Amino acid sequence: MPILQPDCQSFYPDGVPRAVVAVGIDVVTKGVEKSVLPHRKAHLLLTMRGVVTLEADHGVWIVPPRCALWIPSGMPLTFRGAGALQIYGLFVEPDAVPTLPQECRTLTVSPLLQELLLYAAQMPMLYEEDGPDGRIVQVLLDQLAASPAARLSFPMPCEERLRHIAISLLNNPADRSTIAEWGRRIGMAERTLSRMLHRDTGMSFGRWRQQLHILIALQRLAQGNSVQAVALDLGYESASAFITMFKKIMGKSPARYFAEQHSSRAAA
Repeated sequence: MPILQPDCQSFYPDGVPRAVVAVGIDVVTKGVEKSVLPHRKAHLLLTMRGVVTLEADHGVWIVPPRCALWIPSGMPLTFRGAGALQIYGLFVEPDAVPTLPQECRTLTVSPLLQELLLYAAQMPMLYEEDGPDGRIVQVLLDQLAASPAARLSFPMPCEERLRHIAISLLNNPADRSTIAEWGRRIGMAERTLSRMLHRDTGMSFGRWRQQLHILIALQRLAQGNSVQAVALDLGYESASAFITMFKKIMGKSPARYFAEQHSSRAAA
């Protein structure tokens, strides 16, 4: 992906005269953080290996393997990633799929869409629009439009003191302080904090913190950490308490979630 490759700084997707441009990268990095300027073309980022984190559209988005983030046209973002990364980027003219959302959204990628995207990344950038590659692109766009959304974001509040809480939880997700304790720390009444947080994120404090835990858990489990280790890292008293929370939010246990991910990979 060009934002990670120093030798591809000249790559400019808006300058490619095609409705769709796909690129990929397979790299090992000790850590990278990059601010990305907005493009006219919308952007789909698919993670095949490793986990990336992006801050965009008033939220923090953790994209675990086999999921993708849709980034609409004109949206600036900050990209972070580390370790062994295999990532694919798809740049799409806004009018090519007018039904796609105008806000960031995590998408569940079907095996067919995944293979189409990987194939498109191998095509010449100036592919023949009326030839076989052009027809592949049309099928790819149809599959993209049909992709279901997945709730894999951590909404960032607009209010400065609430953002302080968000950053503190990102840095120390095991912090189990109550909303009343956070209110005392930032000098805000508990009821006011609850009301403002719901206004900015649409979630209660407890649900908001659980959302962060789900995202961090997906990241660490995908990297091979055990459920027990992840549960303890997130401040849960036991693995069973963590699994109960995970099932409540995701509708399935961590083991079943990743088993289905591996089944989709095998089918692909």
